[in-house]
Amino acid sequence: MTIEINGKNLSIDILVNVARYNAKVALSKDSIEKIKKCREMVEDKISNGEIMYGINTGIGEFSETVLSPDQIKDFQKYLIYNHAAGIGDASPTDHVRAAMLSRINVHAKGMSGCRLIITQTLIEMINKGVTPYVCEKGSVGACGDLAPMSQIALVLLGEGKAYYENELLEGKDAMEKAGIFIPGLEARDGLSVINGSNFLTSMSGLFIFDCIRWFKQAKIAAAMSMDALLANLGPLNELIHTSRGFVGAVKSAEVLRSVLKNGDLINGTLDTKVQDAYSLRSTPQVIGAAIDLLDYCLKQVEIELNGVGDNPIFFTDKKLQLSGANFQGTPVSLPLDTLGASVTMVSVLSERRLNRLNNPALSNGLPPFLTKGAGMFSGLMLSQYTADMQIVEQRILSTPASIQSIPAAADQEDFVSMGMNTALKNFQILDNAYGVLGIEFMAAAQGLDFRNHKFGDGVSIAFEEIRKCVDFLDVDRPLYADHNTMKELVKSCKILDKVELSLGNFY
Repeated sequence: MTIEINGKNLSIDILVNVARYNAKVALSKDSIEKIKKCREMVEDKISNGEIMYGINTGIGEFSETVLSPDQIKDFQKYLIYNHAAGIGDASPTDHVRAAMLSRINVHAKGMSGCRLIITQTLIEMINKGVTPYVCEKGSVGACGDLAPMSQIALVLLGEGKAYYENELLEGKDAMEKAGIFIPGLEARDGLSVINGSNFLTSMSGLFIFDCIRWFKQAKIAAAMSMDALLANLGPLNELIHTSRGFVGAVKSAEVLRSVLKNGDLINGTLDTKVQDAYSLRSTPQVIGAAIDLLDYCLKQVEIELNGVGDNPIFFTDKKLQLSGANFQGTPVSLPLDTLGASVTMVSVLSERRLNRLNNPALSNGLPPFLTKGAGMFSGLMLSQYTADMQIVEQRILSTPASIQSIPAAADQEDFVSMGMNTALKNFQILDNAYGVLGIEFMAAAQGLDFRNHKFGDGVSIAFEEIRKCVDFLDVDRPLYADHNTMKELVKSCKILDKVELSLGNFY
């Protein structure tokens, strides 16, 4: 199935389907007409000698420099050369494809002023699997993600590098092998490709998608630990959470009850403490706060995915172009900084439950460090060390990037969002979160092996999935392989898929 792009329908789910699962896309007929009409307006204004930023002027500090007619076309080429100034490792393919789709959707609104062939070529590159080589670092997230987007634009010139059929080629060769015409760049074309925060926004969309699935698994792990620790499940009562009114907490308590359903613990047949520690008792409130934030972040990112991130913006119905700052990445970087921190927060909660599973003074009868040979064996003692190390790194990375502006371009660009730093560090935070949660899953399964009661339906499913991958720790063995296996299991979402297949989808 081909997904139609029209400038207003780009969701995170579509972004993921195209970026990761190679769904095909096409421009709507309406968008084709809008792009053509806008281009006609731009060409008329150029012919009439009107001064327009980035078309017949320089950019940034050079915006007051007016270009001669002979310079206008070459300026776009040199603009891309100058801005293709990134550094570091190659961005993952899905990040680049997502950024290209996001930029196509901006063009689809018919307010960017580029030639139709530019947008159509980007679509053809997505559909035929030509993915430009883009350095991860270089964007400050204002005036657009200029450095990474310029490496995409280089391929439109038949330059730069690109991946095609799992091979890194010269841009020209990749396009020729895929049978894609190289359009070159004329007036406005280059700036229309790079002048929005599409890279950091698209990365943030992918991050949100992954966060949704990670938070779901955090609830499953919490339920497993509750079952293993014989937690008092009274704090999951719906009345507690509806009385306060936070939607995320209500949803989280509902999911925990569902995963624990039909178990002896939730059915009240086991003795429990009157009140548990906060890491058990306040799990719905803490994860719920993260879920509420996640909903806000999703809204902000989808607004940006369907908004106009350009400078100038062309209003064809008014025959008007306006310069502004819709390239500014702060509306995304600010909430996404907080979302990254919320992943760290929920990871801390996970580690605190891991601590209770390991600590015989807190575990409600489980053996020290979840080993039956304590003293001779150390069980999961060092697993907690590994979780703690990752959390400290998460905490370091949770420092907001959106407040770290450093002025650039001779102070013409004197406040920038640093949103690419937000996007990059969020994926590092999440990578650690997979590891932390994997260790809690492993410890909870180990704890359940020492219990004889009937577990909740979802708990039993998760336990069985874990035991397919990691054996009960009977005697000590090197645990790094188990840790990495559990990390990949969480990342794959196999536990989540199996639980949702049985219990239904949840949030």
